[in-house]
Amino acid sequence: MIRLFGRALRRADLPFAVSEGFSKHPKIVIKRALKLGLTSENEEAKIALSEYMKPEEFKERFQKQLPEGIIIKV
Repeated sequence: MIRLFGRALRRADLPFAVSEGFSKHPKIVIKRALKLGLTSENEEAKIALSEYMKPEEFKERFQKQLPEGIIIKV
């Protein structure tokens, strides 16, 4: 999910914050991540942005880049 979200952020051209160090990646945290092979109806994630953006605009742009079945709730 972390890779999926990172790719979707890049495709949506959203202003996401990146980690420091040699291998930079988007700052994404998924609370209570599931084990491999399990499914869920509701997962909570935090994505750090480098600048302010209205939640509705973020949701709309991000949702367009995600595969069918993954729905963003703000």
